[in-house]
Amino acid sequence: MAHGAGGKATRRLIDGLFAPLLYESIPRHLGDAAFLEGNGRSLAVTTDGFVVTPLSFPGGSIGELAINGTINDLAVSGARPGAILASFVLEAGLRTEILEAEVRAMATAAKKAGVPIVGGDTKVVEHGKADQMYITTTGIGSPLPGLTLGPEAVRIGDRIILSGPIGDHGITILLARGELDLEAAICSDTRSVYPLVEALANAEGADLHWMRDPTRGGVATTLNELAIDCRLGIHLSEEEIPVRDQVRGACELLGLDPLHIANEGQFMAVVDASSADRMLAVLHETPGGEEAQIIGEIRDEPAGAVLAVSGYGGTRIVDMLVGDPLPRIC
Repeated sequence: MAHGAGGKATRRLIDGLFAPLLYESIPRHLGDAAFLEGNGRSLAVTTDGFVVTPLSFPGGSIGELAINGTINDLAVSGARPGAILASFVLEAGLRTEILEAEVRAMATAAKKAGVPIVGGDTKVVEHGKADQMYITTTGIGSPLPGLTLGPEAVRIGDRIILSGPIGDHGITILLARGELDLEAAICSDTRSVYPLVEALANAEGADLHWMRDPTRGGVATTLNELAIDCRLGIHLSEEEIPVRDQVRGACELLGLDPLHIANEGQFMAVVDASSADRMLAVLHETPGGEEAQIIGEIRDEPAGAVLAVSGYGGTRIVDMLVGDPLPRIC
């Protein structure tokens, strides 16, 4: 299960097995989308599988998650989402009303985002073989002009912007399972982040250096991957990282670090220091970006690692997620 959690085990699986055998030429950095050239056009393509349990939860469901997650992978790769294909693996005996609810959720999310669903596939497996429903989505988009994103574009002094509070999705899923005697008024943050990304690209695209959505493995894992890829150090100000009280309280009770909890409606951007305040203001003026914060900066040390600084001046190394504390969250 840890190999699917987005942390160290996942990275070892990709780097040690998938990439060497599946790529003719292994890219230096693996991102959320691939860019293809053909007939004078450039396309961005991404694919993702969704196996969340329970299927529906406060604030969303697997159908909505499948659409928004695919749109977000395109968005943070610097692409405008253009179309989605969906594949269903359904368990025999799945109630029709459950399937209809998720298909409607997908249609609603796609319509809200302005991205059409243009095709797909359906398979049915024996009862007990698929935990009701799995969904795989493939997204196709076009690169946004003027963006050059990637770890190689990150520079010492760059600032890190987080679009909003972290941990909402992972803790919501955990509580929705009813396995813990905890209650909290919290909902998943699942949404499309493309409007926020587009606002940044239109305002200060040349100073936008890198973006990712911190899904499985959370902020900690995503930033550790960046630190390793760019061979620089990342310094976080823990006081500036937005975390709702309910999420923080649940994490303290369960012994979890909010930085490791999954998110489905937030993204991080590394931006040039000279325009960081202007970019933050752009997010604050864009619906859904009111709680964005500058949470850290890029430094030369510790190279390849993430360092968190507390409000009292203490420091700690923030590692990637190890193990799988929250299985089946997306």
